[in-house]
Amino acid sequence: MSYVLLFNALFLFISAGISFFLHENTLMPLFISALISAIGGILPIVLIGKIDDINFREGIAISVFGWILACLAGALPFILSGGEFTLANAIFESMSGFTTTGASILQNVEGLSKGLLFWRASTHFIGGIGVILFVLLILPDAKSIRASIYRTEVSGLSQINFKMRANKIIRILSIVYVSLTIVLTALLRIQGMSFFDSVCHAFTTIATGGFSTKNLSIAFYDNPGIEITLTIFMYLSSLHFGLLFLTFTGNRNNIFTSRVIRAYTGTIVAGILLITLNLIISSGYTWVEGLRHASFQVVSITSTTGIATLDTNSWPLFSKIILIYFSIQCAMVGSTSGGIKFDRIYLFFASLKNRINLIRHPQGVYLTKMNGNVVSQELESQTMAFIILYMLIFFVVTLILSAMNIDETTAITASIATLGNVGPGFGEIGSLGNFSGMPDAAKYLLSVNMLLGRLEILNVITLLVIFIKKNQ
Repeated sequence: MSYVLLFNALFLFISAGISFFLHENTLMPLFISALISAIGGILPIVLIGKIDDINFREGIAISVFGWILACLAGALPFILSGGEFTLANAIFESMSGFTTTGASILQNVEGLSKGLLFWRASTHFIGGIGVILFVLLILPDAKSIRASIYRTEVSGLSQINFKMRANKIIRILSIVYVSLTIVLTALLRIQGMSFFDSVCHAFTTIATGGFSTKNLSIAFYDNPGIEITLTIFMYLSSLHFGLLFLTFTGNRNNIFTSRVIRAYTGTIVAGILLITLNLIISSGYTWVEGLRHASFQVVSITSTTGIATLDTNSWPLFSKIILIYFSIQCAMVGSTSGGIKFDRIYLFFASLKNRINLIRHPQGVYLTKMNGNVVSQELESQTMAFIILYMLIFFVVTLILSAMNIDETTAITASIATLGNVGPGFGEIGSLGNFSGMPDAAKYLLSVNMLLGRLEILNVITLLVIFIKKNQ
């Protein structure tokens, strides 16, 4: 876990360097935070002896507490810089950054220094591929430890058609992640963004986060070329990074041959067309305007990026309901996105089809498959349990928020948006709004909700069960 703090410290020192060269007043908050993270990271390495192996339960503990530690350390520069950052706001912003939710409490993003804006974007970059996976990439002489922790970080579904050793998968995911970030930075710079804004928006797009450097998000630029580029990269970032790598290297197992990806893309296209028609009929949009804004918003919400080109609060109810569905479904396993994930929904309907066939033909033998690979009953059961737990948590969080006198639209969509790591919802937290008006208790609750969504729930539940049984 000390490596988590050291990784934070690296980006905090870079952020402090930016503030130093630009003579900003956030130099000391960033430098002090970097120093604390660095010392906190070095001490365990010096004081704790070498560990040769860990078990799966310890792997879960390292994964969960590693994320919590990263988020708490990430809140330090926000707390020390003051302004809009109360304790609740700082923890919320940091949690939103590392979990790549992109929900913000800031009413004036452009009022932040560039050093603090870079740190804010860096939380997305670190959390996108997963702070724990980055640590595993640099962890020396720890093959067995790497494998144990990797199992807690990566969904079993993502390994069905991408079977490699853990250390090789981690390297591949990191290569794709960094490569996409570099390419997008260059393309945004060519299209007119400043270099600083290009880097920050590349961080937020490939990590499918949502933090922008502008109060109006991408609407600030009003540039169709930038919007098209971001739409393409949000879509790519919502796909399985392993399959993207196999596609780029010419493997037969790629994004074009995957039935699940074809079905996923089909739902996105259907959503775009339905919203486009609704905007034309109900809101007087032209075909070009409707297609432009529908495409961007559907891909932004589905990929859980959450950046915006306009305020979707003004859209018709039909379009809002479609966006809410995509906030629940979200993207694919093996990507940087949150939510239930399309693969699980695909598997649910494949399992449902088999159950119906078994009712019709009780003596038959039916195997559930994804992309031609047989899915084990254990993985099927795990997927169904995940979906039920996900919806139960959504319901409970919505109920608690409503008890805090938050209006129904805001309560429902805040629960969905934070658990799915999507970011924006509707009501007070629309695509160009923020969470600043929420009571502190709601911010703490939604911070936990974001963490549950990022850790895919079951790991946290498993850890709680382990602690309960250990103390009985």
